[in-house]
Amino acid sequence: MVWRVVLLVVEGFLGVTAVAGGAALTLGPQLGSAGIVPPLEYLEGSPFDSYLVPGLILLLVVGGTQLLAFGLLLRRSGLAPAAAGVAGSGLLIWVFVQMVIIPFSPLQAVYFGGGLAELVLALLLLDVLHPRRP
Repeated sequence: MVWRVVLLVVEGFLGVTAVAGGAALTLGPQLGSAGIVPPLEYLEGSPFDSYLVPGLILLLVVGGTQLLAFGLLLRRSGLAPAAAGVAGSGLLIWVFVQMVIIPFSPLQAVYFGGGLAELVLALLLLDVLHPRRP
């Protein structure tokens, strides 16, 4: 099914980039100029004084749910559509919280679109366009 392949690509991309971004935020200060660390001013007014906790959340929660959903879909598990829904919703929540805390970035729009696409693809995978009659 074409929706399955597209969803695999979306989940794979979102999962790998979330893990990479989370690792970059978490390890950024230790990597020096090779690390990616946004300005600490972005965290003013937030409960965080460094990017360690947000980086771990991005890596483990956002990236972890995306890769779990990817693995379930790859194995053709019946739980794959639900996992995609959880991962997509989690990504949307992550972006909403980001938009409240830090200045807007085009990446937020990209990942918001990715989360929405994941939710739509999960519904298409469930064949909601052709509901079965009892």
